[in-house]
Amino acid sequence: MSTPHESQYILFLRHPPGGTPPPEELQKIMAKFAVWVDGLKARGQFVGTNGLEMTGKVLRPPRGTRPTDGPYVEAKEIVGGYILINAASLDQATEIAADCPGLDHGVFVEVRPIRPRPN
Repeated sequence: MSTPHESQYILFLRHPPGGTPPPEELQKIMAKFAVWVDGLKARGQFVGTNGLEMTGKVLRPPRGTRPTDGPYVEAKEIVGGYILINAASLDQATEIAADCPGLDHGVFVEVRPIRPRPN
């Protein structure tokens, strides 16, 4: 839960084309992610995370009448997951994202503020 001076930010993890690394390398990368997330939890900055399957549908106007398979493997980057964090500002959220271990392995991290819905 965020404090009164914090907002939520989503870190989109954009994977480069080319698939996943070999299993032994992926295991090392995931271990680094676990340590990073444990640190976020310890500082009260972690809200949640999930990976995304590499399948789905893309709906386009008008009214999504012609759904197509997606995301597209030929796309430059695929959003492979997200991490939801608490931070005092976009600058702080960006500093948190700069420690993401995926950046050392070709992952792009997009930092976006969450706009709360009015009740």
